[in-house]
Parts: sequence; structure tokens; C-alpha cells
Amino acid sequence: MSGIPVDVPFVQHLGFVVRRMENGESEVYFDVRPEHMNSFAVAHGGATMTLLDVAMATAARSQTPELGVVTIEMKTSFMQAGRGALLAKGRVLHRTARMAFVEGTVYDATGRACSHATGTFKFVPRQPPAGEQSAQPVIYTD
Repeated sequence: MSGIPVDVPFVQHLGFVVRRMENGESEVYFDVRPEHMNSFAVAHGGATMTLLDVAMATAARSQTPELGVVTIEMKTSFMQAGRGALLAKGRVLHRTARMAFVEGTVYDATGRACSHATGTFKFVPRQPPAGEQSAQPVIYTD
């Protein structure tokens, strides 16, 4: 069980596990496997950024789980290589009715901070407006 409240195939493929999602905070665990590493045998930056994105989005969704969120922007700083299993912690800094401003940090197995990100997320309905139907999922961002 991934603990992720919605079906996100890419996140499931990576094997992320949501350990905590409440009160504007989250913790997402990532057991880094060889296919997630770069040529230096450490977590690839793209996998790390995805982990941060999921941790921040999960923190934002924790306050209104009936809504989805989409990433508007994200800035990531890599401080040191991510070795071994990683834990990302997300936290909502500020929230409006339609936006969440969030930060996240990835820690390695020894508790060292490896990377940090800030992001802006927009809340969107997970269901189409009343009376509308669609065979394909639609992202309602207006």
C-alpha cells in the first residue's frame, strides 16, 4: 500500500510510500533502487525532484483531500548527494482558497538534508462540474 490517496501510475512505478499526510504536512518514503540512480550511483536528480513534488503536493492536499492539486512552479536546490533510502517532508507555508505555497526537504538515511524545494500548487476539482462527463480525465484549472 503506497498510502497515496489517488492513482498516480508514475509515483507507484517509483515505489513512493506516503507515511504521513495531515494538517498541512507530509512524509514520503523512497527506497532508491539501482534504476533510480545516476552515473555516480546516487539518487538521480529527476527522481529526487519528483519525490519533492509529491511530498509538497501531498502536504497541500492533506488540508482538502477532496481537491486535487497541480504544480504551478517549483524551485529545487541540491545540497548533497542522496544516498540510500530517502525521506521527503513537505509543509504548507501559506494557503489561499485556490493556491498553496509549500516547501519540502529530502533527507537521507542518516538524517542529512540532501535537497530542498519550494513550490506553488493550485487546487483543482477532482470531479467534473455537475452535468459534464468525460471519457478521459480532465484537469479543470480555470
